[in-house]
Amino acid sequence: MEQREESQERLSRPLIQLAKMKGVATFYVGQQGEYVEIDDDVLVDVLRSLGVDASTNEAVLDSLRKASAERYSRLVPATLLHIAGQESRVKVNNEVFDVPSAKLVLEDGTEYPEPIKCVAGDGAIAQPVGDRFIVNSALVIPADVPLGYHTLTVTVGDRTEESTLISAPAKIELLDPMKTGHLWGWMAQFYSVRSRNSWGVGDFADLKTMLRDSKEKTGADFMLINPVHAGEPCTPLTPSPYLPISRRFVNFTYINPQSVPEYAELSNEAKAEIDRLHETVAELNQNADKIDRDAMWNAKMPALWTIFKAGRTPERQQEFDAYKAKAGEDLEGYATWCLAYDKWGAPTGEPGSWIKSFNRNSDEVAQLRSQYPDTLDFYRWLEWIADEQLADAQQTAYDANMTIGLMSDMAVGVHPYGSDVWWNPERFAYGATVGAPPDFYNQQGQNWSQPPLNPNYLAATGYKAYRDIVAGMFAHAGGVRIDHAIGLFRLWWIPEGRSAKQGTYVYYDSAVMLGILALEATRAHGVVVGEDLGVVPEYMAHSLAEHGLLGCAIEWFEQRDGKFRRPQDWRPLTLASVTTHDIPPTAGYLTYEHVKLRNKLHLLTGSEEEFMADAKREHDALLSMLADGGFIRRGWLNNEAEHEQDLIEGMHRALCASPSKLLCATVTDGVGEKRTQNQPGTNNEYPNWRIPLADGDGHVVSVEDLFSNARVQSLAAVMRGEK
Repeated sequence: MEQREESQERLSRPLIQLAKMKGVATFYVGQQGEYVEIDDDVLVDVLRSLGVDASTNEAVLDSLRKASAERYSRLVPATLLHIAGQESRVKVNNEVFDVPSAKLVLEDGTEYPEPIKCVAGDGAIAQPVGDRFIVNSALVIPADVPLGYHTLTVTVGDRTEESTLISAPAKIELLDPMKTGHLWGWMAQFYSVRSRNSWGVGDFADLKTMLRDSKEKTGADFMLINPVHAGEPCTPLTPSPYLPISRRFVNFTYINPQSVPEYAELSNEAKAEIDRLHETVAELNQNADKIDRDAMWNAKMPALWTIFKAGRTPERQQEFDAYKAKAGEDLEGYATWCLAYDKWGAPTGEPGSWIKSFNRNSDEVAQLRSQYPDTLDFYRWLEWIADEQLADAQQTAYDANMTIGLMSDMAVGVHPYGSDVWWNPERFAYGATVGAPPDFYNQQGQNWSQPPLNPNYLAATGYKAYRDIVAGMFAHAGGVRIDHAIGLFRLWWIPEGRSAKQGTYVYYDSAVMLGILALEATRAHGVVVGEDLGVVPEYMAHSLAEHGLLGCAIEWFEQRDGKFRRPQDWRPLTLASVTTHDIPPTAGYLTYEHVKLRNKLHLLTGSEEEFMADAKREHDALLSMLADGGFIRRGWLNNEAEHEQDLIEGMHRALCASPSKLLCATVTDGVGEKRTQNQPGTNNEYPNWRIPLADGDGHVVSVEDLFSNARVQSLAAVMRGEK
């Protein structure tokens, strides 16, 4: 029998016990069902990133003793999850003759009107801790505690502690149209879709047009877009939207200068200067080969500075001040980081770089802030304007009667030298980065270079950092997609200096994180989609569904034992699409662009012939399933090139036969684009995230023409069930 779990001999080892106690996986089961044990040296390195010494046998034993004592060091955990509508109990660590008392202050500052009762514990035997004996009592949290982030204060004898009580709904309820049917929408890397008046890169004004036109011209109810998390203030700009500087804020390079309210009040001279800057990048909108973010920002940033320096009305200044007060310390961190980058240059990992030499409390940083108050305020202002324009885009979607509107994508993490890490290093685990183990599509594994959030810090602080990210995203979206949603349960940590294969999983409190998502989605009347592809545990899909989160069904990936599953057999609680941004659009995938590209970039562990043979078997199996199901005509397979659009529409017709609650078509499939947006495992070897939207003949497709395009209209008719 194939091994699927650890031996008793291995389980008896102190290092293995310590790792498990700290939430570090000591083995995993891979995508192909293979059992993989984690090497000792990897476990030691990952434990070090969590602040646990396992460097010697003696250190392991000492860490075990400390970990055991830590279980009883607090009266109650710092973070508690309560399911609204259900009575719950909070275990209290108290001495034998102590009687705990507690009060609950609600999120709005009022005290819960009823007393919090204390009852006997579960009868556990007293636990010796030092010279004390600890037993458990229980506090009863009533079922009618409202949704929100509350403060529970517990007193035992002369000790008082506070905990964050997160009162969340049991699950996210489906939107009414999804209860008996489905909704459909488009997926777009929106920066790649330019209008004739763009600055070379799609911006928030273009996004407004896309949202309005997609509803009015095709009937779509949502648009899933790339992450719009905050980026750098100066060129060169990081191309990947999945490697942000901060997940707390919005990327202000997407601002449309002419849409800033103060632009209309500028002098003729100022407007003429902005028009001149705009003209220098106008021709970029017709470049079908590559997005040039740096040229865009080098023109747009001085235009925005001109608008900022012109000032605001008292009413608008009051709105700006209110935004700054609400955004608080996190905004100061991001704006200060931008100022430091602006004046001291790009942060690097080299010794002497300001990112390594200074922190938020350094005198040099305080001096910089006082030396350049206008520039510092400019970066606060940019964030305010970006926030306004993104909110305006979502309002446009609602005004057009879209049910969901924007569905924003949440990246897994942040740039290692970004503002989140620099300003708040205590939130992250050092000496490790996040990635993914090897699988069929990425045989060498992946290292995304992002430092992971420290689960111990999250638990100690009521998950506030995570709560703020989620709430910020729902402030401007009707839906949130969680990239690599396995991160709600576990993340693949790769110790510094090791390959992507030499990592292991570290576990997170999925119940709390899913509870936060459920709470914020309920408040926004929104939906959450968890990207659950790749190497994922079997329980993940069940847990997502139990909490009302949708998973993902990608048609190319819906196969088992070499056979494609009928769409009628897919999971109902999913967002279904034919493709994803990490493989070529369907027109490219059908012509094996993924095989050619990976071979060209030396990403294959075997031969090109072997990978091509596997790809052809997959290709033929999918098209055969579609023909058997009546979604395409078998005769089309004799001349696939001639019937490219027919095959693509047939694949989307199959989506509509599934029970999936959300269906999604990509704009790249709509226009016949063949080039992939991103090739995992590469950086500048391929122009990732820099491919403009073009049709199959290489002609730019503009925002104004996109949803009137005959091919897009034809695919939309399929998605509406009319064709």
